[in-house]
Amino acid sequence: MKKKFFKLLAKLNNLILPSYTKQGLDLSKASKLQLAIFGWKLYVTKNALD
Repeated sequence: MKKKFFKLLAKLNNLILPSYTKQGLDLSKASKLQLAIFGWKLYVTKNALD
């Protein structure tokens, strides 16, 4: 159940949130909001793959 939820959430993230890796964002120069979005997407992806 948990894995299915995170897989669905990962698909929604890909549709809604921007992809900073494709944009070539430098994490040392990223704003707090960009870092929060990046961290959220990383957390969801990690849990979807477990």
